[in-house]
Amino acid sequence: MVDAYLKLLGGRKKYADVSGPAGEAVDCPYGILPDHTAVMEMAGCAGLPLMRGQLDPLHATTRGVGEMLLRLSAAGHHKVLMGIGGSATNDCGLGMAAALGYRFLDGAGREIPPYACHLGRVRHIRRPETLPELEITAACDVDNPLCGERGASAVFGPQKGLKPEQIAPMDQAIRSFASVISSELGKDILNVPGAGAAGGLGGALLAFCGAELLPGIEILLDAAQIDRLMEDAELIITGEGRIDRQSVSGKVPVGVGRRALKAGRPCIAICGCAGEGAEAVLKEGISAYYTSSDREQSMEELARTCRSSLRKTAEEAIKAFLTRSV
Repeated sequence: MVDAYLKLLGGRKKYADVSGPAGEAVDCPYGILPDHTAVMEMAGCAGLPLMRGQLDPLHATTRGVGEMLLRLSAAGHHKVLMGIGGSATNDCGLGMAAALGYRFLDGAGREIPPYACHLGRVRHIRRPETLPELEITAACDVDNPLCGERGASAVFGPQKGLKPEQIAPMDQAIRSFASVISSELGKDILNVPGAGAAGGLGGALLAFCGAELLPGIEILLDAAQIDRLMEDAELIITGEGRIDRQSVSGKVPVGVGRRALKAGRPCIAICGCAGEGAEAVLKEGISAYYTSSDREQSMEELARTCRSSLRKTAEEAIKAFLTRSV
């Protein structure tokens, strides 16, 4: 997202030394746009790849996100565009809020460490004396609520390492935390579309930072003036790592497909793989989708083969389009 906005609008790419998801120091990339808006990705300091396969959803933290916000505010960048997705975390923004100065207490008034495994113990929230003055727009690529069968834990938890038997207890802990947020801060985030993004960070940004949640793909497509570009296009090409039923909940290919449908242009998706429910995208402006892998592969294997397999898949897709067989 940082690179996309810098390419579209210009600006400078920078790095900040903040906490990673396992508490280690990471260089988080961010951009400063010509109007001094800062653009960042939560995945830059709390993303799944930073765990290097050592998944720990009960302790992975969003603390670095809060540290980034403090850095940006101190540098005079009070307008922030943040991409939320690709997270290693399921802490409902607890780490971020702690970095901003919020304190979380149990029923006896004891302070609780800001990790996902303690979410269900929170009974009281203490606001910091001061908060950075920030106007945050959270660009979200899903519309999942915080809890339930489409919530953060049930849908995204397994890819972060949540075991099947941990999903229901984690979902209940987040539900309890949301109830405390409602009673202590007066913010009802439980059923807000997108609140479940990035392990509940969407809801946390609403509750602790007064952020605005907007569909990330729509913001980016508008910035790219995609509707104007489509006027002269014969074919629209989009893609996703894994195209499946989640794709219709605000993901990039469907966002592009809907614009292509509106413009009356054919649109194909070139993807890494397809999962259950992928065919749903064919009702959303995607004429056809092509995958470069028909089986699960390790990250190491993908790193070796993805370029050649995607090139081959792209060639097949374009040949199909040229013969109008899509």
